[in-house]
Amino acid sequence: MTAKLTLALTKGRILKETLPLLARAGIEPAEDIGASRKLIFPTNRQDLQLVVLRGTDVPTYVRLGAADLGVVGKDVLLEHGAEGLYEPLDLGIARCRLMTAGPVGRAPLGARVRVATKFVNIARRHFARQGVNADVIKLYGAMELAPAMDLADLIVDIVDTGNTLRANGMQPLDEIAAISSRLVVNKAAMRSQHDAIDSIIDALGSAVGNGDDAPA
Repeated sequence: MTAKLTLALTKGRILKETLPLLARAGIEPAEDIGASRKLIFPTNRQDLQLVVLRGTDVPTYVRLGAADLGVVGKDVLLEHGAEGLYEPLDLGIARCRLMTAGPVGRAPLGARVRVATKFVNIARRHFARQGVNADVIKLYGAMELAPAMDLADLIVDIVDTGNTLRANGMQPLDEIAAISSRLVVNKAAMRSQHDAIDSIIDALGSAVGNGDDAPA
């Protein structure tokens, strides 16, 4: 009997955009994920189940083999690393930009800057590449408040429409990375269940290419 594969999905916006993509690939949960409190879901494929997780946990589950595959934002992979993972497919969904941002009309920055972000590792690497001395302050939300309260000079955050920045007197500055959701695969599972996993990669790749969410 073929071992059952587990595909870890990221809850929230990514999940909402992943489900139609899975459907185009012929993969559908056996019940409505949005209407259930369950976290593990069988699918119409006997060899595949879904598990719904926080985005930051998806790479851990896949890396350690609790899940064989996962869908996760590139920002998470950049921040926490992708060791032990293959990244075979850009799913082209949940697109946004990871950017620096600051107050409109801000004064020129000095030799050191204070940067508020939850992307601590990304921010440190970015400012180091720029040759800027950055004191990085880790926050978990409401980044736009930090400059207004004189906690930080700049922020590093995900920018979608930019409306939240504008509403708080801020503007996007430098783009650090274009973000979208990626399919990741456990390296050991790729070797031991290559054919089954490869068929899922192929199906999702075709769904990306044929759907409205295909990258431009």
